[in-house]
Amino acid sequence: MKILLHICCAPCAIYPVKILRSKDMDAMGFFYRKNIHPYTECLKRQETLQDYAGSIDLNVIYQEGYDLEGFIKNVVFRESDRCSFCYHDRLRSTALVAKRGKFDYFTSTLLYSKFQKHDLIKSMGESIGRSVGIPFYYMDFRTGWKEGIEESKRLGMYRQQYCGCIYSEKERYYKPDP
Repeated sequence: MKILLHICCAPCAIYPVKILRSKDMDAMGFFYRKNIHPYTECLKRQETLQDYAGSIDLNVIYQEGYDLEGFIKNVVFRESDRCSFCYHDRLRSTALVAKRGKFDYFTSTLLYSKFQKHDLIKSMGESIGRSVGIPFYYMDFRTGWKEGIEESKRLGMYRQQYCGCIYSEKERYYKPDP
């Protein structure tokens, strides 16, 4: 069974790739980059994934381009609901690539993070799968949260401190004076 795994970053891919391979799935990665800001952060994540993928023999499709303006245009005035747009865009892009590549399923490392809106990702993935014509493979990868973190630290991977968008970067680092 061929499955396309949307990958947000290398540390979040460790456990899902391990589990998918343990189920005899032929996993391939898809690195979606249009939501990762600033550009230097995007490059750090991509380089870390390239190194990791090479070390475990994981083929990865790397999205081309860098559409900061498009991302911002789509979330402006909807910042409080930006995750919904972002999930949808990443999952739909992955589903379309999976369909073109004749994969059997698609899934996402978003299902690994305990910080993401898991139920929303699941329902959105299933809906997108039906509309695109390729099934969404659901698995709660959060059970391997600690294992993935420990392995990424052991490997000395670059580990980002926010989800990727410019808004989450601000939430993570900007602390206004009292």
